[in-house]
Amino acid sequence: MPMLLIKGFYDVKGSQPDGDTVAFTPDAPAEWDLVGGGLGRAVEHSATGRAKLRLDAIDALETHYGANRVHQPLQFAHAARDELLSWIGFTAVQREGENVIATTPDTVPGFVLTRGTDVHGRCIALAGRGASPGASGREIDVDPVLLRTTLNHHMVTAGLTYPTFYRSLFTSLRAELATTAEGARTAGRGLWPSDVTLTGVKVTGLSSLTDDAVLLPKLFRRLVDYLNLGTLPLTCFPAFLAGVGDRFSILSTGERCVGLHRVVETTNGETVRMTHSPEDLLFEDS
Repeated sequence: MPMLLIKGFYDVKGSQPDGDTVAFTPDAPAEWDLVGGGLGRAVEHSATGRAKLRLDAIDALETHYGANRVHQPLQFAHAARDELLSWIGFTAVQREGENVIATTPDTVPGFVLTRGTDVHGRCIALAGRGASPGASGREIDVDPVLLRTTLNHHMVTAGLTYPTFYRSLFTSLRAELATTAEGARTAGRGLWPSDVTLTGVKVTGLSSLTDDAVLLPKLFRRLVDYLNLGTLPLTCFPAFLAGVGDRFSILSTGERCVGLHRVVETTNGETVRMTHSPEDLLFEDS
């Protein structure tokens, strides 16, 4: 199960990190050219090599989504962001709003393990701290033991992110994260005691999503996009989801689906819930 290893450092000044994205600069910026752009995109980076990582297999509550920069309940969105920065090794962070203006220390050494990019040119990665487990610019085998040393695994263990799996993730790594997520849920860590993804959220307006409901960010984003269309009744939300056409498989049944309406239920014209847990879904890379 090979992944490309790139050694470098984290530097978040002037960025807006959240619970699943963070800025990273390779020691040798030319190594970004080695990343396989499976979706046809090279890693987008600055002249100094600084790029945004999208942490693989996890999704944190939104701190600033879309043109209107709407957020999910900030208690957990900010808890995920703060835990990410603390785990990396930043001991103090100064902000103006969501923007980081200073940190202690200025940078922290680390490494990434990657196989490609997303449609926005972000490097999809497992993120590590400290000394790298191999030579930079080379592929190494990644197994569950190595996965357990990464930021991705830590965020799931802490219960501060949802598992969100794509087909490019190795099966053994997906199984490890699914088991870890179930453990965090059972133990009541992080956001899980407040999660309403499966029990349902009563959607009375945007504030019911931004201020109150702790739910899978992918469902939150689809609901926000739908509400932004205007005053359509919630009974039309399944048709909207069908039109968006998210492609995924249900792991427990092997069924391949197009459209989240296959796993989202709307009742009483106001309550929305998912019928399968996040770790039971395997999305197509897009």
